[in-house]
Amino acid sequence: MGNKTHRRPATDIRAAIAAERQELAALLDGLSAEEWDAPTLCAGWRVREVAAHMTMGFRYSLPKMARELVRARGNLHRMTDRCAHKDAATYSTRELAALLRDNASHPWRPPVGGIEAALGHDVIHGLDITVALNLDRRVPEDRLRILLESINARTLKFFGADLRGIELRATDLGWSFGTGTPLSGAAQDLLLLAYGRKLPPGRLHGELRDRFVAVQAAPPRKPDDCR
Repeated sequence: MGNKTHRRPATDIRAAIAAERQELAALLDGLSAEEWDAPTLCAGWRVREVAAHMTMGFRYSLPKMARELVRARGNLHRMTDRCAHKDAATYSTRELAALLRDNASHPWRPPVGGIEAALGHDVIHGLDITVALNLDRRVPEDRLRILLESINARTLKFFGADLRGIELRATDLGWSFGTGTPLSGAAQDLLLLAYGRKLPPGRLHGELRDRFVAVQAAPPRKPDDCR
């Protein structure tokens, strides 16, 4: 068990990214106006801000990104927060879903982390939406395994996930991570923990579960809360 495995071929990961974007675009197309304005696991971001953020890499050239970073005084997370709110007010929900679908094979990837990080970006932000809306979408196992197998100390540090003294145990597939007090749940929920998220009540099992439960009334969002 754990995340020791061979590295997946880049062609497989690119196919997984394209499939994930297409499926999420279809899901977004089916949301109601109320759901588009509903909060997500990213405190301070509604579904429309998350969707705007997910499509940012397709719409911003490097010079434009640099200008936005200067406006944010060099703070990447402040920049993405500002752009998410601005772009969510600029694009219609139909346009945001289409941008995700039309760019299913776009080669964008985050500044760090490689191609696996591009898949993680789409999967995690998709879960930010579906878990918060209590939609019964299960990320396909092959995509989950690519991300679960890539979790390491750098992942946890970057996303501010404190899992010291905890062993994550997936209840729906053979995977575990870490050592210590067991904390169990569905694999995609445990993946969210590794990416610094907190979850709605009832999704985790173990004596430390309450540490990872989101409060009902989220505090004002800081720019680095959701990455």
